[in-house]
Amino acid sequence: MLKNKNILIGVTGSIAAYKSALLIRLLVKAEANVKVIMTPSSLDFITPLTLSTLAKNPVLIDFVKNREGEWNNHVALGLWADAFVIAPASANTIAKMSNGICDNLLLATYLSARCPVFFAPAMDLDMYKHPSTLENLKRLKSYGNILIPPGTGELASGLSGEGRMSEPEEIIDFLKKKLSEKLALSGKKVMITAGPTYEALDPVRFIGNYSTGKMGFALAEEFANQGADVSLICGPTTLITANKSINRIDITSAEELYTAAIKEFQTADVSILSAAVADFKPDTIAKQKIKKTDAASTISLVPTKDTLLELGKIKKKNQLLVGFALETENEIENAKKKIKNKNLDLIVLNSLNDKGAGFKGDTNKVTIIDKYNNLKEFQLKTKQEVAKDILKTILDFKNS
Repeated sequence: MLKNKNILIGVTGSIAAYKSALLIRLLVKAEANVKVIMTPSSLDFITPLTLSTLAKNPVLIDFVKNREGEWNNHVALGLWADAFVIAPASANTIAKMSNGICDNLLLATYLSARCPVFFAPAMDLDMYKHPSTLENLKRLKSYGNILIPPGTGELASGLSGEGRMSEPEEIIDFLKKKLSEKLALSGKKVMITAGPTYEALDPVRFIGNYSTGKMGFALAEEFANQGADVSLICGPTTLITANKSINRIDITSAEELYTAAIKEFQTADVSILSAAVADFKPDTIAKQKIKKTDAASTISLVPTKDTLLELGKIKKKNQLLVGFALETENEIENAKKKIKNKNLDLIVLNSLNDKGAGFKGDTNKVTIIDKYNNLKEFQLKTKQEVAKDILKTILDFKNS
């Protein structure tokens, strides 16, 4: 959820500033891109060297970098961030945010930010319960800022009560939950198939194809990054999934893919079958390695189960089914037939006649056709960019 997200951390003058170090470490571990702004008063509680080392970026404190006129652009910082998290947020900073006071880089960036702004209060019990603080909190929330509720327990003063900054692990969980609520596919179940299938001839040989699974894996990552609960059914491949939330189901044969797909399809909102599934398999599999001297002149083949066809038969009205077609001739005509024959909503067409498209490479050129014969042609792009185009087309189709 936080992978590749740009997270801006604001640190203010509070004893809880020591928790910012762990928060930054957890964000970096989650593969977020982290930048840190400190207020001048926060320097009394934790050093910039500590936070810059953990964030892997220089800490920003002042408007002006040096006497040569270089400056820290608060507007650019606000535009860069996917989320601005002020933790700890002292009573002083909360009051300034509430009233539009802009006397340091953190506050100037706050006023410029277009992203969601989260703030985690940290102060003593009586300060937190003071009417002015409560009014400032109310006002900040009315501006659309998101309060990360403080915890209750022992405070720096020795008192016990509400006001201590939420623990870094709790903040991470809070961020994940809130950011996922804003994603296009949050709460949706998506099934994707990828890679080749191998149909065994004997214990050491098989019938296969050149698919690497790159397109299907790119789709899985893109859909997962948009909040979907992704099940990736993949044939033999050396690829690995980056997003840890993806449920990977490894299979080898077309029969195994069929069994896994039927099961996952029952609860899927969207199913995308991009795997290059063998159309035929050997009629019989030799129990021992076939010797050259024993080999027959022909191998008898039988059709494999057509997973896409079977899913089209059981598809419900609220389910969306997307197929792939790799063609070498009469591309558009054959793809449209496949939509109708297999009860698809959309089909993604590849042509081996297009340079840079098809198996093995890092690029693809696709045409997407829907069941109403609407057609979108895309230029040659990386498979990650193609995945984004496919996702957008699916969302547009669902919302049309």
